[in-house]
Amino acid sequence: MSTMNISLPETLKSFVDEQVAGRGFGTSSEYVRELIRRDQDRQRLRGLLLDGASSAIGTTADTGYFDQLRERARTQAKR
Repeated sequence: MSTMNISLPETLKSFVDEQVAGRGFGTSSEYVRELIRRDQDRQRLRGLLLDGASSAIGTTADTGYFDQLRERARTQAKR
């Protein structure tokens, strides 16, 4: 694992220390890693949403669509 050193103003360091103590993180590194993972997840979700928004219009999600979806789920569950 690589090491990265960062400088924080005292107010941010205090905040990190409070989060570590209050939320069950073992170290400030664990807390920062969790923040980075969440940011990666947000960016991935944003990309998926943008891809979906720019894609062609699909079928209408009406009652028939959901009936077919339920039937597919039941069929898969029986296997």
